[in-house]
Amino acid sequence: MIDIKDFSWSVIAIWGALTVVGLVAIYSATQGPVSQFLPSYIQGNFTRQIIWISISLVVLIGILFISPRTFQSVAYLFYGVTIFLAVLTIFTGIEVSGGRRWLSIFGLRLQISEFLKLSTVLAVASYLTQHRDISVGNLKTALTTVMMILVPVIIIILQNDTGTALVLLTLIPVVLFWSGLPYAISLLMISPAIIGYFSVIGLEYGVISMVIITITIFLLQKRNWLTISSVVLGLVVVIGTEVALQQVLQPHQRARVEAFVNPTLDPQGAGWNVLQAKTAIGSGGFQGKGFTEGTQTQLRFLPEQWTDFIYCVIGEEFGFVGSSIVLILYMMLFLRLLNMAGTHKHPFAQLVIVSVTFLYFTHFIINIGSATAVLPIMGVPLPFVSYGGSAFLANTIMLAICLNLDLYKRSFSIYR
Repeated sequence: MIDIKDFSWSVIAIWGALTVVGLVAIYSATQGPVSQFLPSYIQGNFTRQIIWISISLVVLIGILFISPRTFQSVAYLFYGVTIFLAVLTIFTGIEVSGGRRWLSIFGLRLQISEFLKLSTVLAVASYLTQHRDISVGNLKTALTTVMMILVPVIIIILQNDTGTALVLLTLIPVVLFWSGLPYAISLLMISPAIIGYFSVIGLEYGVISMVIITITIFLLQKRNWLTISSVVLGLVVVIGTEVALQQVLQPHQRARVEAFVNPTLDPQGAGWNVLQAKTAIGSGGFQGKGFTEGTQTQLRFLPEQWTDFIYCVIGEEFGFVGSSIVLILYMMLFLRLLNMAGTHKHPFAQLVIVSVTFLYFTHFIINIGSATAVLPIMGVPLPFVSYGGSAFLANTIMLAICLNLDLYKRSFSIYR
C-alpha cells in the first residue's frame, strides 16, 4: 500500500531546479559568445545534456514503480556486473585525457565509475543490513565492508579518475558509523584526510590538527590503544605527506599542490586555474554580470567551465544571489534526504539514503571547494548541475531509489 501524499514532491522540485540551473550555466559556458573559442563537439554539450536529462527523467519515473525489495535482492549482482564492466573499461574503454573511463554500450558512451558508486552503495547497504553488529570487538564485518569499497576504489584509480575514487573512499567511515561503529573509531578513520589536508597547507598545521584529533578521540573513548593509534597514524600522515610532496609526486602533481597553497607562485602555469576561478566568482559581485555576460566565462579564461568549474560561471554571471540560491537548494536536498533516512524503519533503506546523501555532499564540497580555492582542484563535477550524461543519469537513479524507498516505507517492513 502506498499513498501518493507520501511522495516527496519537494525533492523532485529541488532536482528540477538544480537541473535548470545547470542547463542555464552550461548554455552560457558553451553557447554564448564563448562558443567562437570552442570546438563543435564542446558546443554540442548543451544539446547532449538535454537528451541525458530526458532519459534520466524517464528512468526516474520507471524506478518509482519497482518494488523496493528489488534493490536489495539484486545488489550483489549489480555490484558484480559493474565491477566487471569497470575492469573491462581499463583495457577496452575509450581513452580521453590520458584515462580510460568510458565504455560504449548500445551506442551510449557511459562512464562506468558513476554507476559503480551506485552499485557499491547498494551492495554495502545489503551486506551491513545482514550483519548489523559492528563494534570494536567485531572487526570482521567492518573489514569486509572496507574491502567492498576499496575494490572499486582501486579499479577507478586505475582508470586515472582520482576524484571519483576519493569520493567513494570517503564513504567508508559514513556507512560504518551509521551502522554502529563508535564515534572515536569513526573519527580515527577520517583523521588521515583531515591531517593530510592541513599538512599540505603547512607542516605545523598538520601537527596541530593531529594533536586536536588525538585529544578528541581520547575524550570520546578513553582507550589507550585508540589514543596511541591516533598519534601513530597522525605522525605517519604528516611525515608521509611531506615525503610525498618532496620526493614522490611528479612535477605537475607537485605544481598543483603548490598552486593550491599559493597560486601566485606560478600565475601563468599551475596557479592559472585557481586564480581564474577566484577572479570569476569575485567579479560577480552581488547580482552578477548577467547571463552570458561574464568576461572570464565568455573569453574562455575558465578551464572546464561546463563541468568542474561550472560554479564559477554561476558566481560570475549571477553573483552572490545566484551562488547562494544554488547553495540553499543543495542544503534543502541534503536535509530532506536525511529526514527520509531518519523516518524510515528499515536499515537497508536508511543506509542507502544516507550513503547517497553523503556522495552528493562530498561532490558538492569538493567541487565548490575547488572552485573557491578552499580545496585543491580534483576534477569532481557538481551533481545535477555540471555537464555529464553518465553522472547525471547515475545521480538521478540514486535519487529515484531514495524516493522509491521513501514512498514504499510503510510496506517495506523491517521484519520481512
